[in-house]
Amino acid sequence: MKNSPRLVIATEIMEQFAEDTGLTGTQKPQRYLWTDAFAVCNYLEIHRLDGDKRFQEFALRLVDQVHEILGRHRQDDFRSGWIGGQTEEEGGKHPTAGGLRIGKTMPERQLDEEFNQRLEWERDGQYYHYLTKWMQALHKLASATGDTLYDTWARELAEAAHTGFTHIIEEGGAKKMYWKMSIDLSRPLVPAMGHHDPLDGYLTYLELEESAPGDLERQVTEMRGLCQNRDWTTDDPLGLGTILCDCLRALRLAEVRPKQLLPLLKDLLTAAVDGLRHYARQAPLLQPAEYRLAFRELGLAIGLQALPLLKHNFTAGSTTKGDIDTITNMIEALSAYENMGVEIEEYWLAAENRRVLPWIEHRHINMVMLATRLVPGGFLKK
Repeated sequence: MKNSPRLVIATEIMEQFAEDTGLTGTQKPQRYLWTDAFAVCNYLEIHRLDGDKRFQEFALRLVDQVHEILGRHRQDDFRSGWIGGQTEEEGGKHPTAGGLRIGKTMPERQLDEEFNQRLEWERDGQYYHYLTKWMQALHKLASATGDTLYDTWARELAEAAHTGFTHIIEEGGAKKMYWKMSIDLSRPLVPAMGHHDPLDGYLTYLELEESAPGDLERQVTEMRGLCQNRDWTTDDPLGLGTILCDCLRALRLAEVRPKQLLPLLKDLLTAAVDGLRHYARQAPLLQPAEYRLAFRELGLAIGLQALPLLKHNFTAGSTTKGDIDTITNMIEALSAYENMGVEIEEYWLAAENRRVLPWIEHRHINMVMLATRLVPGGFLKK
């Protein structure tokens, strides 16, 4: 694949992203946690496919920049230093111990400011589902480089995120999660629970446990409880893409924990089938570019690339005949939508569709998600 058109385009995109966001060149660094998590995976995959050591260096440099910038308070904040309150020496050794900022343009809402739903999307803070994406990126980097320090940082981030975002409600003492927290994890900014946050946490913690069994045992148990009896169905394309990726992760983890993970896998496949049917009925891909959000569609397109891997990895080892038939039938039902991913990819590769305001306003996340679709192995493969 070294000279394939897909790799060439992805390489060009990720080189441009590095220059635009100050990873290379003279621009002041601009870091945004979700986008940077995918970017780390892309750089690792380009290095694997091409052999160019620059791209592994980009991944390493990007991690350092994220920790140095998003692990510290904003320059326009009255506070300074590491957001977890570590000393300079401690922060250098444990940069994720206080969590990581989102990287939004506006400062977080202050205690005396009224909640404004529209503005809250632009305000800084911490998102749990961004933190889990960064944990995955660090885990991938540890696997690619053999440096276990990145897994240590991922587990320290998991501990900080779990402590900051989970809380006990009065009725029955059950655990719940906040959707958005303040930069220092001291107070909720949006108290509702994210639809898929418990799922993100559960699967990510299990993956991190593989390299250090027992380190996150309590967090795994609590997150498994939060995942019980939940309906994961959504017709949001990014959410659907995440579910499809999570199906692949759940299947891999089921090799060791079949009793816990196979029922979850069936629930996720059911949600994906129902959600994709509903999404397709809306004919969203017929809308003009001005009314479409590329990164959300590309999230779905990336998730659809998990389906061939799901088919390949599915084995009957620890399932009953009913499980085999049910899971096989649902995977086949989902495979009917694979061409939707191709359609999304081709649409956003067309230069004229990238000249509209929604693309330009979200340019960096759109660029990186398009590159992930072109070289998905860094994000999707184990």
